[in-house]
Amino acid sequence: MQVFLQTLVGGLSFGAVYALVAMGFSIVYRTMGLVNFAHGQVVMVGAYAASTFYMSSKLPFILAIVVAMLVTGLIALVMERVLRPLENKDFDLMLIGTIGFGVVLESLATIIWGATGRAVPTPVGTEPLDVFGVRIRTYSLVVLGIAAVATVLLLLFLQRTKRGAAMQAVAMDHEAATAVGIHVGRSNAIAFAVGAGLAALAGGLVGPLLYVSPTLGGTLGIKGFAAAILGGFGNITGAIVGGLVIGVLDSFASGQFQGYSDLVVFLVFTVIVMVRPTGFFGERTVNRA
Repeated sequence: MQVFLQTLVGGLSFGAVYALVAMGFSIVYRTMGLVNFAHGQVVMVGAYAASTFYMSSKLPFILAIVVAMLVTGLIALVMERVLRPLENKDFDLMLIGTIGFGVVLESLATIIWGATGRAVPTPVGTEPLDVFGVRIRTYSLVVLGIAAVATVLLLLFLQRTKRGAAMQAVAMDHEAATAVGIHVGRSNAIAFAVGAGLAALAGGLVGPLLYVSPTLGGTLGIKGFAAAILGGFGNITGAIVGGLVIGVLDSFASGQFQGYSDLVVFLVFTVIVMVRPTGFFGERTVNRA
């Protein structure tokens, strides 16, 4: 039972990271109907930026992540501005454009930080906590706590602010939103920036858990993408659930099947989406094609 609970907590901490990545995918998709294929590379840039500000500039860990979120937010605004002329004109080219941005970001990361990667020290004590006989890594609880706070803030932003309401309106019907005076381009830019901020948060949090390298975005991006699909692409609640499910599956598969854990996770994922193609909370989202 102790091993089960320890594995579960570890899976939930990674699941929280996957959920943040999945929410980034979903918020862009539900607003624009666009899958941002550069999202994984934005996660990687966020991880590098956070680790640089934390290790080299000696900023406190949380502050380093916040600065990394601002940096990736600016990158996302540039990305959206470059792609904006193609909106409602050439949707396929927009998708290809995000792939191109991903390649550029990975290449720039290799030039700036090198190809060898880095290990990021944990910002809290390495001694695990003993909770009713279950030894839990302290940093895992930190990840869960920060991810939970970020999720609540995102939901409050979407449901309680004018900008969030505008993004919801654009997601439902961008033509009607334009007719009532909502600036669709601005809403799309905010969606890109928020998605990138979530990506940077995920990257910053995963730094002490994984080795930060230029290929990190591929690993986290594909699992975050799978989590978004599993939950129902475009559904924020579904992204959270999907991320946690992928994280727990990954954790238990790693313990039981070791080197074949990814194979097991994606086999289970495939079976689930075959049974429920729209995911757990699938919903209709905006279609700009």
